Amino acid sequence: MSIRVKKLIGTILLVALVVVYALVAMTVAVARLSESGPLAHLAFFVISGVLWILPAMGVIKWLMLPPRPGN
Repeated sequence: MSIRVKKLIGTILLVALVVVYALVAMTVAVARLSESGPLAHLAFFVISGVLWILPAMGVIKWLMLPPRPGN
């Protein structure tokens, strides 16, 4: 796979990840935090705001892998 195609796929994956993750986080927040206090809201949004980095790191690591010989 060429580097250009790999970067295109990685970019699309990262954008899709952020959109889907944000929708899931909002849905969970609305369903679970409706009657919680401000500290619970703060804790949830801090944790969910940092948690998306883990799958994004996987995509970025894949992007940084050197191309296989012959490609």
